[in-house]
Amino acid sequence: MKIAVLPGDGIGPEIVSQAVRVLESLTSDGMKFEMETALLGGCAVDATGNPFPEATRKLVAEADAILLGAVGGSQYDKLPRDQRPEQGLLSIRKDLNLFANLRPVVLYSELVNASTLKPEVISGLDILIIRELTGDIYFGEPRGIKLHDGQRLGFNTMIYREAEIYRIAHVAFQIARKRDRKLCSVDKMNVLECSQLWRDVVIEVAKEYPDVELSHMLVDNAAMQLVLNPKQFDVIVTGNMFGDILSDEASMLTGSIGMLPSASLDDKSKGLYEPIHGSAPDIAGKNIANPLATILSTAMMLRYTFNQEEAAVRIENSVKKVLAQNYRTSDICQPGMKEIGTTEMGDAILKNL
Repeated sequence: MKIAVLPGDGIGPEIVSQAVRVLESLTSDGMKFEMETALLGGCAVDATGNPFPEATRKLVAEADAILLGAVGGSQYDKLPRDQRPEQGLLSIRKDLNLFANLRPVVLYSELVNASTLKPEVISGLDILIIRELTGDIYFGEPRGIKLHDGQRLGFNTMIYREAEIYRIAHVAFQIARKRDRKLCSVDKMNVLECSQLWRDVVIEVAKEYPDVELSHMLVDNAAMQLVLNPKQFDVIVTGNMFGDILSDEASMLTGSIGMLPSASLDDKSKGLYEPIHGSAPDIAGKNIANPLATILSTAMMLRYTFNQEEAAVRIENSVKKVLAQNYRTSDICQPGMKEIGTTEMGDAILKNL
């Protein structure tokens, strides 16, 4: 199983190193991983001037899966847009056609009090947000900033082809079949023609899945409902920009963005696996970052790319045990808990594995 390891920037190297330790521990079960590290993001800009160097491009193309930490930092904000760290990540998604982004939002019972919402609102929360990842306004053309009538004009294009919507809709319906058979499609069809097409296509695809209950919700209402009554949702499918915003909102239902993994898959289940949080440069190098989202991303990798369900469940159960033992990194620590660092959290996970 060939894995490209891209630690990235900020806390990326710290959290990825703990996830690599978890994968290496599984070799005692007969699994064989070939892991090779490469540059992506700001560290790649510093070393090569390119956020996605050719050597990294070659490695990720040949790998079965990619494990990513995080990219970015304020020191890169003034660079030309094509040199900014985030362009490396966008390029991987586009090069590998990683169109299906899966973001589970699961609240562990031990963390109910870490959320700002009332326990009765969020206890037992288990949502999966499926975000289309290679279309929409992030990739649409034309785009840019130009002078118009004597002032600067910024413009981006929201665009979806029906084939892109069909593809992500099928993924969403198939996954919904394996859960509670409820799928909510989120759009903004009341004002956007692009979203009207989205809804039309999803309704067409639904005819092939009569066993799945389909509902629709406008994105502004969905943002409100995620806070008001999040347990009404099981699987949510939406476009790139809406999914970006809603998944970050949903992450805070669990108490910390440091708990949530993600997978970005192509049509053959090759995937990029990463925590959904950023590079957090303000805490980099302090051994306080939460590695659990990255470790849980390896569980998703084992499940979706390598079909190793038993190993995936073992990792997830080890996280539950560590939380039950009251070990916490600072972002999820509360009075009476045992606050530990990044490396120590990795140690605790390995002990429970």
